[in-house]
Amino acid sequence: MKRYFYFDNHFIARKYQWPEIFNTKDENQFIGFHSLSGDHYLTCLATNTCLDMGFLKMGNGGTFGIPFHSFQNGERTDNITDWGLQQFTTHYKDKKITKENIFHYTYAVLHHPVYRKKYELNLKREFPRIPLYDNFWQWAKWGEELMKLHIGYEKATPYKFERKETDTKPEPKAKLKAIKESGIIILDENTELHGIPKLAWEYKLGNRSALEWILDQYKEKKPSDPTIAEKFNTYKFADYKEQVIDLLKRVCTVSVETMRIVNSMPEQATVYE
Repeated sequence: MKRYFYFDNHFIARKYQWPEIFNTKDENQFIGFHSLSGDHYLTCLATNTCLDMGFLKMGNGGTFGIPFHSFQNGERTDNITDWGLQQFTTHYKDKKITKENIFHYTYAVLHHPVYRKKYELNLKREFPRIPLYDNFWQWAKWGEELMKLHIGYEKATPYKFERKETDTKPEPKAKLKAIKESGIIILDENTELHGIPKLAWEYKLGNRSALEWILDQYKEKKPSDPTIAEKFNTYKFADYKEQVIDLLKRVCTVSVETMRIVNSMPEQATVYE
């Protein structure tokens, strides 16, 4: 979920390298992943905005990332070096391969279930190393499709749920509960969404599916601070209900399409050393 925040030294003590990754003139793409210093398996997600260190966080460890390019003194620098490009063009004997193709290839490989399983222990303590799989262009195509889905999730075609109004209470209590085995999401005491495909629950970011992340983020939660709870806790799910339904439909499409691509990846990919 995207949120607005004030990117200023007065409010953010540690900007880290974000000013070198994103500027106001050029769009950049960033592959965020959780693995280093963590106890959990690799998970990753592409974005074109800043992200928090807790993004994708599970247990200990934090979120790391790979930007496509960075900015030094206002000058754009490719993070895939000319040497790296040469390794790919030489290995695959194809001068048409570009740095952007390699970036997409990398994103696809990071989603490969076999890669995640085979290098599970390494990925918990080392920066990901990318093998050279057979059929480069197919992997690059998968990576490009995945990146477009994940960065452009807000523009994805809405999945067709069946909306059921079970009651007409004037102020229904928010539920935001998923019944995965039945393909149902209970939004509140009045409204349910039916027909969520099983495949949608399989796309996970960390230990939750993408749909469950949305449900969690929009739940009504009472702040522990009594002053904040009394004077500033104005959030009500009812004010965002239609927006959440639309977002769930789009993320469901992204989830299903992501798993379609991931499931089409070979169980045994030829690796060239």
